Amino acid sequence: MLISSATILLLTASGVFLTYLFSKDETFLWRLAAGNIVGSAVFGLVCFLTASAFGLSVSVVLISLFIVSLSLILLKHKDIKRQFKSDWQRAKDKTQGGGIKKFWRLCYYVFFVVLFIAFFDRAMIIGSDGIFTGASQNLGDLPYHLGAIFSFSEGNNFPPQNPSFANAKFTYPFIADFLTASIVKLGADVKTAMLVQNVTWAFSLLIILESFVRKITDNKLAGKIAPALMFFSGGLGFLWFFKDYWYGAQSLFDILWSLPRDYTISDNFRWGNSLVTLFITQRSLLIGMPLAIIVLGRIWEILENGIKIGSQLNADSEDLRKKDKRESAKKTTAGFSHYLSPFIVGILAGTLPLIHAHSLAVLFVVSAFWFFFSLENWKEWIAFAIGVAVIALPELFWILSGSATHTSEFVGWHFGWDARESNVVWFWIKNTGVFIPLLIAVGVLRVFPQRRKDAKEKQGGSDSAKANQENKSKAGDIINFPLSTIHFIFLLPFLFLFLITNIAKFAPWEWDNIKVLIYAFIGALPFVALLLAWFWEKGTFFKIASVGLLLVLTFAGGLDVWRTSSAQIRNQVFDEDAVEMADAIRLRTPPNALILNAPTYNSAVVLSGRRSLMRYVGHLSSHGIDYKEREDDLKRIYSGVATADIFLKKYGIEYILISPKERESLQVNQQFFEKFPVVFEVGEYKLYEVK
Repeated sequence: MLISSATILLLTASGVFLTYLFSKDETFLWRLAAGNIVGSAVFGLVCFLTASAFGLSVSVVLISLFIVSLSLILLKHKDIKRQFKSDWQRAKDKTQGGGIKKFWRLCYYVFFVVLFIAFFDRAMIIGSDGIFTGASQNLGDLPYHLGAIFSFSEGNNFPPQNPSFANAKFTYPFIADFLTASIVKLGADVKTAMLVQNVTWAFSLLIILESFVRKITDNKLAGKIAPALMFFSGGLGFLWFFKDYWYGAQSLFDILWSLPRDYTISDNFRWGNSLVTLFITQRSLLIGMPLAIIVLGRIWEILENGIKIGSQLNADSEDLRKKDKRESAKKTTAGFSHYLSPFIVGILAGTLPLIHAHSLAVLFVVSAFWFFFSLENWKEWIAFAIGVAVIALPELFWILSGSATHTSEFVGWHFGWDARESNVVWFWIKNTGVFIPLLIAVGVLRVFPQRRKDAKEKQGGSDSAKANQENKSKAGDIINFPLSTIHFIFLLPFLFLFLITNIAKFAPWEWDNIKVLIYAFIGALPFVALLLAWFWEKGTFFKIASVGLLLVLTFAGGLDVWRTSSAQIRNQVFDEDAVEMADAIRLRTPPNALILNAPTYNSAVVLSGRRSLMRYVGHLSSHGIDYKEREDDLKRIYSGVATADIFLKKYGIEYILISPKERESLQVNQQFFEKFPVVFEVGEYKLYEVK
């Protein structure tokens, strides 16, 4: 725990000072959260480049940490030092004294920290009888990530080959797992390293999302509501829960402590809860999303400062004209330094191909939409684009050149996402509950009351401004929902993402469209959160409605998160003999050894860090890899056909594993393997050396 925590603290401190290069007006808590993400992203790229040249070792990790920590020199810069002291003082002042608001604010953050610790602690469970996972959707993903982590820390996998498909480039965004491997290399155990990373990344995401929504909506309560809507996302699954309770024999207390199933992901539900189906299973998103939101926040400022919509944005056009002149004067005075911020933000976005490629694709779409609504700030957009290109293009070139992934598998027409035979409208209502109706209500509240307001202004003649001000003060006369045209421009690309992912697929497995759909959800989140906050501020009846809607939106997701956090699930991934065999493989085989094993997700080879000829076909197919020929050859080898030795030479197989996994899924000709010496044997596991 000490090694993992110390590494995260150093990366956070390094990242904090980098945030001053692109963001001037943020809280100290936001800088800590953003610093954790930015520091991790920069360190991941620096350490990977260094390890690619010299291999991953303790010295390489320490040198990379030193390089990243050079950002602390920024504290010597006069302006940054002054701003840092100001931010620190403001943070200290906020902690002084008491008050009910401070108490509830503290409870809010403490609740999520405790939740994240309890939840992510179930990602990997190490027992005397093997390795388990306490998350229902993590059975295949945990060994995949462990395989990637150990391939770096134990197999010295540089330049990285796909550990699940030997001799093919590893094109999966692996920086999250590489960061874990770096901490493991320093002496931490893998479970603790993943836990500390997951908890701090999740908490950073909470803070960054809260700040992002608060800036978009100009409403603090909406900022608090939004993370709850995301982390407890779900649909109408709670109705199925009440059905299970009604027809079951258990009391409400008993069923809550032994929930029979998930209520956001199953045959009936495909959206899933973000924690259960995404953040614990797809670790890349857990660091990729907060990084993408940081970038979205910065380019939103470009849009907000550059957009021209006259009186719809500001009732006083003269004030708007003067403000524009002041902004132009600032830009002229600042010169090159004015464009440094979007350039650096672009560099951060450029790290995403190796962190979470779908996040970069989302940023591309959003930027393209917003650019055309703020053309007068084209220089900032160009600076941002150059920053992205400098880092992202080399990464993309490296990923795509010589890859075993068939990109043609990633694009195709597919209507209704994962609705299958269901009615699409009912499918989305069932999976997201009242979220979409509330988003539609936001538009209605903005458009129709505005028409009434315009009509009143026309009737008022020269006194329209005064009448309008009076009408605003009269409860119930005109619904003054705090939304402007610029917010609809903000929402436009996210609505496009939702539409396009419902008519086409962007992954071999259509469900993986969720990697884009989740951003459509994030884009709409501020406005649904704002609606709930607006209800809360309207009176007793609306307060009740606000709380009720919040419960409806989070009940199903809360049940699934509770099921994991309360340790109700314990699925075995590796048995005791598999763990012992993996230890033996690490000790008795070279780091780059190529091992033949059954194409399963939980082979003992996964824990050894060694390469497999091939593993789980579900992972391979979802990454667009054509594995059919290799799978057929693997089956021929295990069946001991006359040409088996030829196939062993064809692929350069050095070791062969026979375990219960091979016997369950393949026809194993035991007699054929007797000619090979046994390197190690435990229980029903045998490792043969091919000579």
